[in-house]
Amino acid sequence: MPTREAVLDALSGVRDPELDEPITDLDFVSGLEIEDGAAFVRLRLPTYFCAPNFAYLMVADAKAAVLSVTGIEQAKVVLDDHYASDEINGGVNEHRGFDGAFPKKTEGDDLEELRTTFRRKSFVSRQEQLCRAMLSDGFTPLDLSGMSLQDVPPSQEFETYLERRAELGLDVGPDAPLVVDPDGHRVPKEAVVQHLRFARTVRVSIEGNASLCRGLLATRYGIPEKEEVKQ
Repeated sequence: MPTREAVLDALSGVRDPELDEPITDLDFVSGLEIEDGAAFVRLRLPTYFCAPNFAYLMVADAKAAVLSVTGIEQAKVVLDDHYASDEINGGVNEHRGFDGAFPKKTEGDDLEELRTTFRRKSFVSRQEQLCRAMLSDGFTPLDLSGMSLQDVPPSQEFETYLERRAELGLDVGPDAPLVVDPDGHRVPKEAVVQHLRFARTVRVSIEGNASLCRGLLATRYGIPEKEEVKQ
């Protein structure tokens, strides 16, 4: 029988595309029920007007994650308290897709293109976090420019960085250069410092948005510092 822990673990692999954090860590999962191989999940967001395309991605990804759990044969994911809840929930759970959920309103809204855009930002941010940690450990920008992935000391930052590289389809082999742009091109040694300065602005922006969203969610739902998922 599938357990709550297994389903929550699967949901922890679903990230807010803009904030690059798991929806479980962000307290977006507000309810979970499992019975006879069927799972029912409730999600919530910081505001009533969160972007519907972002919201749709999270609901769709959450449903796919739940269905990946051994023993779960049916899954329904419902987004509450959002101006487009009906459209999003219908599009995901009735298999109508984003275009079907928002007919005549999706011109130019390519969800996969949007997902790729935020994956690129996540990659840049995670690269900066890793390089910043390595610089603190005594490496120099020149060192970083000449390093391959096999030269990087093991760390959680490195593992996360490799995951983000892989999501973009970039080379994660041992001989691949460490500092590359989102297209996988090595950053020249004379440009590494400038590259990391720009990457820092991306990271700070993502982290600032995540902090703001946590505050808005806590205010909206009266959530204490850390709230457990409802039993």
